[in-house]
Parts: sequence; C-alpha cells; structure tokens
Amino acid sequence: MNHRPGPAQKLTESLLATPWAIAIDPARRDGRILRTETEPSRPPEFSPVPPGLDPGLKEALAATGIERLYRHQAEVFDAARTGNVIITTGTASGKSLAFNLGVLDSIARDPKSRALYLYPTKALAQDQARALTAIRAPGLRPAIYDGDTPREERPPIRRRSNLVLTNPDMLHVGILPHHRSWGDFLSNLDWVVIDEAHTYRGVFGSNVANVIRRLRRIARAYGREPRFVLASATIANPVDLAERLVGSEFTLIDDDTAPRASREVNVWNPPLSNPAIGARRSPLAEGGELLAELVSHEIRTICFLKSRRGIELIRKFAAERLSARGRPDLAEKIAPYRAGYTPAQRRGIEADLVAGKLLGVVSTDALELGIDIGELDAAICVTFPGTVAGLRQMWGRAGRKRKGLAIYIAGQDALDQYFCRHPDEFLGRPVEAAILDHRSTEIAAQHLVAAAYEMPLTAEDGDLFGPDLKRSTGPLVTSGELRRAGQGLLPRRPGFVAASVSLRSSSASSIAVIDRSSGEVIGTVEMGRAFTTVHPGAVYMHFGATYEVEQLALDEAQALVRPFDDEWYTRPKVETEIFIDRVIETAEVQGVELHFGEVSVSDQVTGYQRILSADQEAIDLINLDLPVQEFRTRGLWYTLGDEMTGELPLNALLGALHATEHAQIAVLPLIAMCDRWDIGGLSTNLHAQTGEPTIFIYDGHPGGIGITRRGFDEFARLVADAHKLISECACEGGCPSCVQSPKCGNLNEPLFKAGAVELLGSMRG
Repeated sequence: MNHRPGPAQKLTESLLATPWAIAIDPARRDGRILRTETEPSRPPEFSPVPPGLDPGLKEALAATGIERLYRHQAEVFDAARTGNVIITTGTASGKSLAFNLGVLDSIARDPKSRALYLYPTKALAQDQARALTAIRAPGLRPAIYDGDTPREERPPIRRRSNLVLTNPDMLHVGILPHHRSWGDFLSNLDWVVIDEAHTYRGVFGSNVANVIRRLRRIARAYGREPRFVLASATIANPVDLAERLVGSEFTLIDDDTAPRASREVNVWNPPLSNPAIGARRSPLAEGGELLAELVSHEIRTICFLKSRRGIELIRKFAAERLSARGRPDLAEKIAPYRAGYTPAQRRGIEADLVAGKLLGVVSTDALELGIDIGELDAAICVTFPGTVAGLRQMWGRAGRKRKGLAIYIAGQDALDQYFCRHPDEFLGRPVEAAILDHRSTEIAAQHLVAAAYEMPLTAEDGDLFGPDLKRSTGPLVTSGELRRAGQGLLPRRPGFVAASVSLRSSSASSIAVIDRSSGEVIGTVEMGRAFTTVHPGAVYMHFGATYEVEQLALDEAQALVRPFDDEWYTRPKVETEIFIDRVIETAEVQGVELHFGEVSVSDQVTGYQRILSADQEAIDLINLDLPVQEFRTRGLWYTLGDEMTGELPLNALLGALHATEHAQIAVLPLIAMCDRWDIGGLSTNLHAQTGEPTIFIYDGHPGGIGITRRGFDEFARLVADAHKLISECACEGGCPSCVQSPKCGNLNEPLFKAGAVELLGSMRG
C-alpha cells in the first residue's frame, strides 16, 4: 500500500535533509526545540549602474564584477546627491556599496573631496578598508586612523588621505580637539558615513550624538556642511534615530532588494534540571555541546553571548566535549572573540575565519556587526541579547548564500522563559525602537566643555546643541568648568578635556588585567566595572583560560591575577541606596503615585558568592571592603499605600516588593530597546524621603538615557507585562524564570512570588 506523507512528515523529512539535521535532531525529539520556522528565500531586484557615474569608477566596479546594482543601492545613490540618507536593509544586502558609491564618485571627479567614515569597532573599519582597496576606485587614497595607527603614520594620513576610516572615540579624542592639524581635510569634507547606526543607542549613542554635533560645528568653521549617509540594521525608528544622532533631516531607504537564502530558525529551551525550584540546565553547557556537535560535522558556526565570561565558558565546554570524543584537532578550530583582546589577537581570529581555518567562533556582539568573516552555516544565540533587532543581526550571519541554521537557546531568567512560553509571539515580534538622549544633562554638559576647548562656545551654537544653550552652560560657568571670554565661553581648567569623557561607559579609564606569573597584560576592564568584575577573589576568564584575582590596585589601575583551575565562578553582592534629587513629573497611574525624576545612586560591593559551575549552587559568601561608587541618573519610582500592602507582614512585604521590582525590570526591555543590564532597581518597605513602601527603577548610566522615561510613559503596560510574566510561571515559590535575577545585588533575597502577584494584580485593578 502507498502512503502519502502528511504535512508533519513532510516537515520532518525536509528538516532531516539539511546538513545539520543529525546535530540537532536529539533536541527536536526530546522537546528542547519548542518551535521551528523557515524563513523563505527571496530573489533579487536589479537596477543598472547609474549612467551619470564617473567612467573611471564604472570601469573599476566592472573589474570587480559589479555591472549592476540592487535597486535599493541605486536609490541610495540618487537620494544622497541631494541630502542626508539612512538605509536600513538586512545583513549581507550590500549596504556598504550603497553608501560607497556617492563618496567614490565625488572623489573620482575631484580628488580634493574628503570623506569621513565612522565605525563602532576597529574590526569593522579594517574590514571596510580592505573592501575599498579592492575596488581600486580612481583617485581614492583611503586610510585607517584609530588608536592602533602608529604615530609616525598619522601626519601623512591627515595631509594625503581623502577617505579616512575611524571610530567615534578617535573622532572625539584624536581629531576634533586637534582640528587645526586637520584643516585641509575639514575644509574639503563633503561626506560623513556612519555605519551600523543602530548600535548608537543608550549611553554610547547619546555621547556619539554630541560628538557628531561637535563635528558639524567644526566643519562649519571650515566652511563645510557635509552630507551624512547612515546604514543600519532594521529598527522601528530609523529616521528618528538618524535625526537625533545627527541633528538634521533624513530620507529613508528601507526596501531590501538583495537576494536571501532560506533560513531555518529554532527556539530551544534547556531542560529542567530541578523542577521543584524551576532550575534549568545551563544554557552555556547547552550552547557548548551544540557548538561541538555542529563543528564535529564540519558545519561552520558562530555562537553569540553577551557575557565575556560566558563565551569563554562555552568555548571551554565545546573544546572539552570534542576532546572527549577523540577530536582535539577540531577543538583547536574553535576560538573565542571579545573586547579586551589585543588588536593582534582580534585580527588573527578574523583572518582565520575568512581563510576557513576556524570551524567555530564564540563571540560577544563584537562580531554581530557587518564585518566579513566568510560564509557561515549556523548562528547560535545563547540567551536573549537584549533586542530583537540584535538577535536578527546575529541570525543573519548564517546562510547568506545557502540555507542557514539559526538557533536561540533560552536562558533561565524571566524574559527568556517568557519568550519560551510564547514562541510564536517571540518569532513574530517586531524590532524595537533605538533610544538615545543627546540632551541628557551629564552627557551634554561634558561635551559642551569639550566643544569649548575646540572653539569658544557662542549663542550661534544653539541650533546644534539646543536653543536652551545659555541655560545649559550656566551651571558649568557657576561650577567653574567654563569661563567667559569675550562673546564666548572657554574651559576654565587647563588640559585636554575630551580625554576625561568616555563615550562607551560611565568611566573614562580602565584597569589593566596582568597575569602575575608572566607579567603579561592579558586584558582590560572599564573602571566602572572593576569592583564587580576584578575585585579580590573574583574569577576572571580570558581566551579560554581561567584566572583568580589576587589584588586590585586602583591607584596603579591594574588587577593582578593568577592561573586558576577550580570549578566555580563568582557573583558580587552589592548594596544600593537611592536619594531623590528632583521630581520632574508625577502621575496617578494603576492605583499608585508614580514619579519620574533625577536620583543619586550609591553602590558598594560588600562581598561575593562562589558558585559551582556544574549545578549553579552557591558554596559560600565572602565579605569585601571596597569603596562606594556614586552616580546621578534618572528613574521612575512609585509608592504603595496601606490599601495594597497593609495586610502583608514585614518580611513578606520586602519579598513582594523585591519580586515586583525584578519582574518589571525583566519586562522593561519589551518596551525600550535595552537589556536588563542597562537598568537598576531598588525596593524598600520604608524610604526615608517618601515615607512609604517604594520601588525604584533607574537608568544604569550616569545622567540617564531615556530608558525609564519609556517605562514611566508606558507604566500600565509595564505592570501588565510583569503580572503576566510572574503569574504564568508554574513554579511555586519563585524561580529564575520569573522573579529571580542574575544581576541582583542582594543575591535574590528576600523574594515572595505570591505577594508580587497580589501587588501587581491590585495595581491592575
């Protein structure tokens, strides 16, 4: 008898026909893969090379095999001739050629024309420089100008190069304060290209928006108003982001006409290891085993995780599994990649990927972006990276030319498990809006002082820095940061102002991590993360090796470490206090008195737990005596009256407030484009200033960047999502999938799940 296969059988047969089927089939059969979706392939749409393009450039493009364009590339070229443009299309859609065309055409026609390219990472600038050189465009003299550029090569670059590739940090510290050395370049500056624009959000984006305004101000002084071309991954608010970043109007090109191979997407949830407490098997172990399995079948794979320590562990787990299976040769073909490595280490890994010497790489989001690392078959994302936009960028690394595999391995924290309970909603979830606030008080103030160093601030600068410039600079004059000089303002203090302003973190300086046994600097840690990352006794991982911190010497800006081979890691215990500085707005929402305003936060690392890597069990708690760190930011807070809390005993109230705070922090990334590590919180049964039970949620960066403002504006949704998150979880007393937090400074004590459900339910009415 002949049987026709049904839809389920056809799906199974189709999946088993893929090259990775054997590697992931066990997870499909035992239920770890919750949902599978296939993204269809897409044919290209072409346009001819623009007829007005410089003939020499046409020949150069033809020599590299480019004789026609995707339609969106031609549209960018046309739009950029008359104004600013932002292009948002998918991974491997040819965005680089789209923004290069106008620039290369201008330089081919006039070699004195200048262009500045900004990249968020040095690796991207290196990659684009290689691609530009390969085109051999007429008149083009490109050069990289960043922190790795030798001193003796810098003056010739300033004089001769007509296309300079750099990053916002070098523009901020190495170019704008020394603009007189760049006079010829700036007086001919026609183009500014900003690639990977979606990365400029939060504190980094807010800082960079001020740097761009400083660039426009200096360019005006040299008689130029350059055109801006931005390229971005798909986000919900591309034009808004571009206009906030640059301060000018933009045209959007977002119709992706490049071809796309099909891609199989899987949602994977690690199995429960202890159902009684809701604990699941480590996603790092799951990721390591899956990576090893794919590599053993010679499937070229990239595995992403935000945690630096985590990528080292995944690489270690994968290597151990391959070695145990008698394939140590394959273990050598997996490399970790993250910030903190030396430039030579990063370039070596990138070259090995392109050359096909590596079968696997485990990376932080440093390789999420558009650097060419060759053709990959599979992309694994271990735990939610914070945004759907980022996740899709990571998945886009796989299967650019042939069918690819994309996998999301959920963590056990609340947001990941929320997505696992709603996989269809998760896969269909739209990308988020990127948030930045260039007017953030602390951030803007620093850049106003830096701008005054470059050229006296005057009332004419109000159209760039805001019409309230006089009000913004008043406190800086009062505090002694600025002084009046004629019609303008100059810095009062001598010295190099920009060097003290960090774009990427709340601290300008960093700690060198030194292996005491060899004296070698093996990595760096931002000063703001030092107390939680390299405190005495902390376990630090680098390039697959594990170290224990013996000494943190702040005055010498170094942490001394020794090789370490025990099976535990460390988690800091942090005590936090909050003082309300200023109430900006108040509202009665969801039955509570809700506030938004400025707060001062003080954190102190008072100890750390040692936790077994295998089962996540805490061994002990060791006390520390470290200085208090303070910063001022913005946040929301609300008080709960006796009608909601009166019947709860004290310990239950503390646990209910704490669990409610955790749940709201967990779901805030669903509203704002951020992750939970950008947000802090505090709950107390009696705050000294409010006199009532109070919950605070604040931006985790000095000055605030607009995250909790979104929470204030969408508070009803914040309450509803948090209530849904907790009440849907099947655990009894609270677990990592609902109210426990991996970043809790109080080590998740006390927590009372039922009380939080009751409080949030009361707020919902």
